Amino acid sequence: MKYKAFTKKNMDQIKQLALLPQEARDRMTAVAEVLPFKTNNYVVEKLIDWSNIPDDPIFQLTFPQPEMLPEEKLRMITAAVKSGNSELIKMQAHSIRMEMNPQPAGQLELNVPREKDRLLNGIQHKYSETVLFFPEQGQTCHAYCTYCFRWAQFIGIEELKMASKETDVLIDYIEKHPEVTDLLITGGDPMFMRTKLVRRYIEPLLKRKPGNLQTIRIGTKALSYWPYRFTEDQDAADLLDLFREITDSGMNLSIMAHFTHLREMETQEAADAITAVKATGAVIRCQSPILKHINDDAGMWARMWKKQVKMGLVPYYMFAARDTGPKSYFTLTLDESYRIFSKAIRQVSGLARTVRGPSMSTKSGKILVDGISEINGEMFYALKFIQAREPQLVNKVFYAEYDPDAAWITDLKPAFDTDRRFFKGQKSDIEFLLPCRTGMDSDASAQKNCC
Repeated sequence: MKYKAFTKKNMDQIKQLALLPQEARDRMTAVAEVLPFKTNNYVVEKLIDWSNIPDDPIFQLTFPQPEMLPEEKLRMITAAVKSGNSELIKMQAHSIRMEMNPQPAGQLELNVPREKDRLLNGIQHKYSETVLFFPEQGQTCHAYCTYCFRWAQFIGIEELKMASKETDVLIDYIEKHPEVTDLLITGGDPMFMRTKLVRRYIEPLLKRKPGNLQTIRIGTKALSYWPYRFTEDQDAADLLDLFREITDSGMNLSIMAHFTHLREMETQEAADAITAVKATGAVIRCQSPILKHINDDAGMWARMWKKQVKMGLVPYYMFAARDTGPKSYFTLTLDESYRIFSKAIRQVSGLARTVRGPSMSTKSGKILVDGISEINGEMFYALKFIQAREPQLVNKVFYAEYDPDAAWITDLKPAFDTDRRFFKGQKSDIEFLLPCRTGMDSDASAQKNCC
């Protein structure tokens, strides 16, 4: 199938949208002026159940919904669109976007490394073992997810965009940081690039094998949104050859696949693509946030994890939706997410219990909701760092007061005095009070005793 993209400029070419009332289409178009919209003919023709609009989960996953904006903001941008005043549309869209936390968890302020007073744009280094790289030509996708926490990459504001084409800078950085074992090539979607561009970034890594690099990860939604990338595209065979070159070199290759709903895995096209990728020696790991309107169903998660194991994939993460963009539309409480996860995980075998969740990717690290516990007659969340900006925090368990309405770490309060240090880093600064006891000096011995 030949790839055909649909954006806000040609949304009206999607004939099935005529199933919606005109007012709904107008409001959807208005939301697309604020949040990025892009889909394609595979998603429209193969994945969406057009007899179940607007409730179909893949429609919700890929098409902007009016409820994603507060009613007042929606009326404002809808009126601007109807006026045809492009400057007014641009001004109001920008104003709304800046109120939606476009770069959550300190991505730009805290994760981008600096060398000799130069910011290494397009590189992020939050966790000691893993570096992220954003290839310039891969900062788009075959289709955009409505929940995407990197939506600011796609709205044309350069100061919010992360991208680089300097592979030598990346390699030099990895050489200087022997703690780095994993490189995640991400976006956008690197698999949107033609293979010759992917080669341009990966071949120097295979040639130089910098530092202690042992794993190349590629974050992609292509297995869901355009599986032909691995089977029928003009350079699909060359891409698979490149994957084999990575694994033949002794490097691990992990494809970090985003499967948000079981239906994305049920087409023959997806099955063929998965088979082709696995044949190269790559491992496919599967992750997704849990989202209202799309996948807030324990039975669906259980079936999806079972299918992943059956197909030889590794269930990896269930994330809580990040605090950015139209989060309020998708948000489940931590209580709801934990109970859905627990109900789902009970239905699968140990091979599927590799999945971790629900996990919040916060400013200080990935925080797992590990349980809801009763202590002395009171309810608490049991939380754990499964990854952290400060390595001493990894695998640390701490507690928060139970709040049935809490949806993010910033909604929680520490349960006990010894838990307060775990909440400091979630605020505007990034500072950890490692000592466990109030007033303890923050010296090396105190940190050792604490962590």
